[in-house]
Amino acid sequence: MLKIVVDAMGGDNAPAEIVKGAVEALEKRKDLSIVLTGDEHLVGHELLKYHYDASRVEIVHCSQVITGDDIPTQAVRAKKDSSLVVGMQLLRSRDDVGGLVSAGSTGAVLTGGIMLVGRIKGVMRPALCPGIPNVRGGATLLCDCGANAECKSAYLAQFGVMASAYAKAAYGIEDPRVGLLNNGTEAHKGDPLHQEAYALLKETEGINFVGNVEGRDLMFGDIDVAVADGFSGNIALKAIEGCGKTVTTVLEREFRRSFGSKLSYLFAKKPIKGLRSMLDYARFGGSVFLGLKKVVVKCHGEAKARTVTASVLQAADAFRGGLIQNISEMLEHSPLSAEKGE
Repeated sequence: MLKIVVDAMGGDNAPAEIVKGAVEALEKRKDLSIVLTGDEHLVGHELLKYHYDASRVEIVHCSQVITGDDIPTQAVRAKKDSSLVVGMQLLRSRDDVGGLVSAGSTGAVLTGGIMLVGRIKGVMRPALCPGIPNVRGGATLLCDCGANAECKSAYLAQFGVMASAYAKAAYGIEDPRVGLLNNGTEAHKGDPLHQEAYALLKETEGINFVGNVEGRDLMFGDIDVAVADGFSGNIALKAIEGCGKTVTTVLEREFRRSFGSKLSYLFAKKPIKGLRSMLDYARFGGSVFLGLKKVVVKCHGEAKARTVTASVLQAADAFRGGLIQNISEMLEHSPLSAEKGE
């Protein structure tokens, strides 16, 4: 049975929401089991709240926690008994563990992933790749959204390869359409980095590159993957999150303004619910850390149970879809490699 490690102590709402989300994932998939890393007493106390198949839950006690105040590299090296480091070690060493989910420090997850799990051969820079809700009812994969603030053109081209492999493995998209996030759709747009990346992506075999795309195309365009440097991608992601929260907040406020507006809400309730669902990026889980030898999913630090559940399923789907193998095979036949791109 496939096991997914869950960092029970990572995130603002740990361990309560993390444990709840992990248990709910077990209810949705009968072919999964969970390994919870963290304080055995605290995790066990949370588990007492639920009815679950105990044979599918394992607790690995850890005495330390990496916090957002810790310096990532130092913390990964010094806090060897932390829930994140122990989880990464389990992921690396156990064949029955297919993925790890953490809502802990982003820097520590990235550092731990590279140091303890390791990169797939040929990967220049691993990248974070979340799913952005789009108007078609599915997700547009944004790669990168924060792991690499400064990039070379070869990194961006490889992000297109890795995200295409992810779209095929986890979402079943046979020929994902890849766009380069830029300040215009024309081929000549952008700074030298993006112009060079455009040329590389255009010549990269094995991906369906459709050209430059703008920020609005992440949700409204006809693409499956948007390639970005981590700086631009992170701004785009946070802007979309803020837009979604703004739209739903304003709608709720307006419909509560008067008796007439409350009455109108009764007729608009269903479409508003649909809009809220469409804008809810949390339903896709977290950001997969593409380029590692095992599947790692990073949740938002504020993640609640629903996001954790989706992230566990996301990790399982990526593993079972052959994500790691797909990336390895695509890079094997690609001129892009760590040796050439560094």
